Amino acid sequence: MTLLAMMPVAAHASTTDVVAPEDADQTIQVWIRLDSDKSNMPNIGVNVSGEGVDEDVVTGDDGKVIIGLEEPGDYTITIDESTLPPEAGFPNKNPRDITVSSGQQGAPGIFLVSPDNPEMGAAPAPDAGNGQSAGPGFWTLFWPKVVTGLIFGLLLALAAIGLSLIYGTTGLNNFAHGELVTFGALMAYTFSGIFGWPAPIAIVAAVILGGAFGYVQNKGLWKPLRKRGLGLIPLMIVTIGLSLVLRYVFAFIWGADRLSLPSDPKPFLTIGSVSLRFTDVAGAVVAIVLLLAVAFILVRTKIGKATRAVADNRSLAAASGIDVEGVIRTVWIGGAALAALSGVFIGYYQSLRWDTGASILLLVFAAVTLGGLGTAFGALVGSLVIGVFINVSTLWLPENLKYVAALVVMIIILLFRPQGILGRRERIG
Repeated sequence: MTLLAMMPVAAHASTTDVVAPEDADQTIQVWIRLDSDKSNMPNIGVNVSGEGVDEDVVTGDDGKVIIGLEEPGDYTITIDESTLPPEAGFPNKNPRDITVSSGQQGAPGIFLVSPDNPEMGAAPAPDAGNGQSAGPGFWTLFWPKVVTGLIFGLLLALAAIGLSLIYGTTGLNNFAHGELVTFGALMAYTFSGIFGWPAPIAIVAAVILGGAFGYVQNKGLWKPLRKRGLGLIPLMIVTIGLSLVLRYVFAFIWGADRLSLPSDPKPFLTIGSVSLRFTDVAGAVVAIVLLLAVAFILVRTKIGKATRAVADNRSLAAASGIDVEGVIRTVWIGGAALAALSGVFIGYYQSLRWDTGASILLLVFAAVTLGGLGTAFGALVGSLVIGVFINVSTLWLPENLKYVAALVVMIIILLFRPQGILGRRERIG
């Protein structure tokens, strides 16, 4: 798709809320195809309105057009049926209302054109929730949400595994873990967005600094508090205070505005109705490789076995000659580095702010709890479940309620399996 096809061709009202897609905090991706053979439909007129926006755009050769938005909110997408070939028919559910959440990239507006669809203004086909047809249009929306949910779940897992290992080895519920996520994202933004470093170098630097930040936290704060015998409840309160301090330090240094990591918003991989950017694919691949590496380290290496021993029984591990403090130090460095990498790719996934980590912290805790407290593999499974349910739920629920669906699923599963999906019953209580 050319840049010309991605940009508005005419404006009816205010253009202050419309920005170039590559610079936008939020974007809508409209995709128009023939229902019969799923072929793309170029040069189709599209109108996007809402939140002070009223813009006409035209689909590119791939049947898509991306609209950049300055503000989240409710928007209406209308296909200009006069630009459709006469024999093609009409789009399903035209016009269509969608809700674009803050930082959402590629909010889907997918239309299938068919002679069987009603003409605009006629009675719409029966809905399957949130205005989506129960026929092919529903599945066209369903699979992209599953795939993007799995990707988001993998990114959550990078943060959740570190949090789970820290809890397993120290018993600490670290409410400042979200700031480790934010720190990584802000470091990547600083190196690539401000200094202009290539993205791979900026990401590696952010991960290294994230691990160093974890080392400094453990060395300067948590280790001295553990030696003083501070209880877990006071320690948890300290993590809450540290979270607030770091959050407002980030806001003071980087500002309170939403920031965007430099990336290409154009589709990189398209399979059926699933369209992914390069950063989505790269984030998923890197997350899978690292999660497999963590699994190998925990199961096959000496430090991994020592970590599992400390998580099972710290006193017995110390009596067996294991350097407990050395294990905890390693876990803090590794967990913070994974959290930083998670923050980097979440920044690519949905842009970032000074409180990005705090906004997903509840989801990270939900993933750890759902998978089983203190179990790294459980954190992975819990993250995938949470990620998929968050995205799929938006087929029936408004965007601002999508976190509710994931937490309800967590509660239901814990009612039947209180130790979590992969947790051990003897850990409970």
